[in-house]
Amino acid sequence: MDIFSLFSYGFIMHAYIVGVCIGALAGMLGLLLVLRNRALIGDGLAHVSFGAIALGMVMGMYPFVVAVPIVVLASLGIGKLTERATLFGDAAIGIISATGVAGGVLLASMAQGFNVDLFSYLFGNILAVATWEIVFAAALSVIVAVLVLVNYHTFFLTTFDESLARASGIHTKLIEALLMALTGIAVVLSIKAVGVLLVSALLVIPAVTALQLAKSFGGAMTLSVFLAISVILIGITLSFFADIPTGATIVLLSVLIFLFALVWRRTK
Repeated sequence: MDIFSLFSYGFIMHAYIVGVCIGALAGMLGLLLVLRNRALIGDGLAHVSFGAIALGMVMGMYPFVVAVPIVVLASLGIGKLTERATLFGDAAIGIISATGVAGGVLLASMAQGFNVDLFSYLFGNILAVATWEIVFAAALSVIVAVLVLVNYHTFFLTTFDESLARASGIHTKLIEALLMALTGIAVVLSIKAVGVLLVSALLVIPAVTALQLAKSFGGAMTLSVFLAISVILIGITLSFFADIPTGATIVLLSVLIFLFALVWRRTK
């Protein structure tokens, strides 16, 4: 079987389409999070999504439909807790993520018959994407991408000089809340590709790699998106031919590219 024969498989094409959507979001939002020292928020929200997905399964609903509003609210909650002087960012993330995991474990212990499905969400299964899931992912991706691009200059200014942004009349708290909400959506969608346990890597590693190579903010964002999409598409292809887990393959590819970029920059 050659690589071109992959395009004859519907489930592979579905995975590629969703992968492009997820990669674009992870690349854009991941860079903003890393530059704002919020890299760990993806991990915290992924743990919250575990509880939300378990709740959706118990309720007999599509898990992502339940997870999106819950994770978005959790992201806004983290933002609010971080603003308080008595709670640092990492502590806020720890509190909310622990609550999500505990809730998920409790729901899993109370219900029966969905443990296998829950396992697939922990490690990702992008090769099992249904047609309507493509529509769901594409719609959310377009909404998030448009909001990021429309507010590109605002995000740039609030990321590098919040005081100047505030003096320019920008509502920095509203922009921060928007970023947190968009990140929540991106985390939920990314779970389909790499699973709850690895979702933060998809947000962070392409962004950090791009920062090693790019010379401008725009260049870093473009490269971050390109890298995120590339590792997902290559990971899907390798996992199909080698019969290995897709999520782990995507993350390990990201790590290898990061190490290469790090060495290349040091030796340049």
